[in-house]
Amino acid sequence: LYRSVLVVLLLLALAAPLALGMGFLGALAVRSGNMVLRGIGTLYVSMVRGVPDIIFFLFVPFAIDQGVEYARHRLLCPDWDQPVRQGNDFIVCAAAKMPLATDPAWMHNVWGFALALIAFALVFGAFAANTLHGAMAAVPQAQLETGEAYGMTRRQTFRRILLPQMWVYALPGLSNLWMILTKATPLLFLLGIQDVVFWARELGGQKTGHYEYPHPDWRVWYFLGVLAFYLTLTWLSQKVFDRLMQRLSHGQATAGGEALRKAAA
Repeated sequence: LYRSVLVVLLLLALAAPLALGMGFLGALAVRSGNMVLRGIGTLYVSMVRGVPDIIFFLFVPFAIDQGVEYARHRLLCPDWDQPVRQGNDFIVCAAAKMPLATDPAWMHNVWGFALALIAFALVFGAFAANTLHGAMAAVPQAQLETGEAYGMTRRQTFRRILLPQMWVYALPGLSNLWMILTKATPLLFLLGIQDVVFWARELGGQKTGHYEYPHPDWRVWYFLGVLAFYLTLTWLSQKVFDRLMQRLSHGQATAGGEALRKAAA
């Protein structure tokens, strides 16, 4: 149970920067003057936002797993003369399995966690892209034009004016996205990863598929513990975001910055 808490925290620590990075690239693609890049960015954001998240959480790990195994199968087993698709079955040679059947259990756990991490990054990266794109558009255009009037290139204007100021507009949306990401971590249970929800059900039950415990059904108490864990995590997160928002609003021409100036006066 304690290890599963670390699994949830590790997922958040890795998925958040990955999703933010994908969101930043997606926002740049949507703003790009290149028609192909703009089309790819718009398709990515629109498709992920328009399809239920659970479909991506189940489809992405499944598709990547089979794609990697198929590529390894073509490379490692060129003499294989049977079709890979046999009805509803997906059959590759033993050497192409990822991970191998002889690999230790921790490698299977790491592989499953990596697939889940990619799914989380793809889904929440699309929402982050939409948030960052809106934040970039919220920066006053006059400031960008002033930078160009002073001889700055578009890259310099982006790096020195747009990028520093966009975060104050993006932070409210990103904070909400972090909360949603935090609440979505129980989906690890659906992907076969033994997270805190799995162990709360497993240890709280009187009898499971593998164990029989010498106590009555205590699942309600274990799930109350999970509830307390997530409430504490979101409360601490909100405190951090409030502090960060105050810091970013300092000196900015926003409502938050104006409130700081009035408070200082």
